[in-house]
Amino acid sequence: MKKIVILFSALLVIGGSAAAQKAKYVVLISVDGFRPDFYKDKTWPTANMQLMMEKGVWAQGVRGIFPTVTYPSHTTLVTGAMAAKHGILYNTAFEATGQRGEWNTEASLVKTETLWEAVKKAGMTSASVSWPVTVGATSIDYNIPETFSKTNPADRRGASREQSTPKGLFDEVELNATGKLQMNDYNLSSLAMDENVSRMAAYIIRTYKPNFITLHLPCTDGAQHSQGRTGDAVTRAVASADHAIGNILDALEKAGIKDSAAVIVTGDHGFVDTHTSIAPNVWLAGLGLTPAKADAENWKAVFFTTGGSTFLRLKDKKDEKTLAQIKKMLDELPQQYKKLFRVVDRKEMDKMGADYDASLALTAVQGFSFSNDTSGDILKPTKGGTHGYFPDFYEIQTGFIGYGAGFKKGGVVPVIGLEDIAPTIAQLLGIQLPNADGVAYPGLLEKK
Repeated sequence: MKKIVILFSALLVIGGSAAAQKAKYVVLISVDGFRPDFYKDKTWPTANMQLMMEKGVWAQGVRGIFPTVTYPSHTTLVTGAMAAKHGILYNTAFEATGQRGEWNTEASLVKTETLWEAVKKAGMTSASVSWPVTVGATSIDYNIPETFSKTNPADRRGASREQSTPKGLFDEVELNATGKLQMNDYNLSSLAMDENVSRMAAYIIRTYKPNFITLHLPCTDGAQHSQGRTGDAVTRAVASADHAIGNILDALEKAGIKDSAAVIVTGDHGFVDTHTSIAPNVWLAGLGLTPAKADAENWKAVFFTTGGSTFLRLKDKKDEKTLAQIKKMLDELPQQYKKLFRVVDRKEMDKMGADYDASLALTAVQGFSFSNDTSGDILKPTKGGTHGYFPDFYEIQTGFIGYGAGFKKGGVVPVIGLEDIAPTIAQLLGIQLPNADGVAYPGLLEKK
């Protein structure tokens, strides 16, 4: 394949300011745990991705946000904003002593304008299937949110049926697209999840032709958590995601809108193989700053872990004495521990738009991850893969392919930012997204 390096235009369009519409329809597909090698390395079973790559534009990599986890990253994909601005800091809410609270599923938690809202303002229609943080999103015309039962998280059907809009949409797609779903047809236990959410999205495309639709394919994430970056389950999950993308391409053709539709395949983060976990809360427990057992009252500080990184929360954000004590402890650790991670200070976190309530963060070197344990050994064996790291190395990058209407035909760009994708979509649709932190690169797009 001949590679053509696209020179970026001297003019970077901030926030996707209004311009001539380049695509009537845009499909945004997120492959959870998507890595650039899935399309760059021809040994992966990704015929659809590689076709799109050859006939469209692609990036060498996409630098994620901090932390590189699913819900904050997916919110950046549809807002162009960093986590501190859009408000989804982690997958789950922080609770005292570092306990994980409820998943951040509600759209009302998002503090900045989304692409779905901008599309609605422009008088167009939108849809979404299995996208994080979309429960109750009134701006989405056809919405099957990522949700699950709180009492039985393995069964997503009831909550999805109840929270989909308009009322009856979930029943409609079961009847016309997937057939009657069993519990294991619609959860993370099987690759049927990718197949069924793609059939739902394909049905919505063919039936309602929304101008903008988002689709989240989750199964590649679970396979890599289990096996790391390589393994038979990972290969099968990547093939499943590629087949699901093929279902979408097929739907666009059958709907008669292929020539006026742009398709983006991207993700939220890459993956890192791990062998050992670090428990920094054991150090805090030793200082008497966090209890060995969860206690909402008797704590001063705790590390809140997101896999490859962990964030220090103080009960009192102005407690400089405790912060100084922790910084001194970290600085005086034996080198055998200090070499396993680096400290991310508040200034660096501000540049990355990370948790505004954290005093500092730790990000692990490759091979290591963090746990929330408050007792036991500092280091414990682990296996599989994880993410959540500071996004400053290749393996944690996600990918980007742009294909179809509005995109240049054949080209490659260097690493772009995750926050740049939403402004690019805004540029394609000719709408405004003024509060985005990212930029749209005209050099990715066709000139009209």
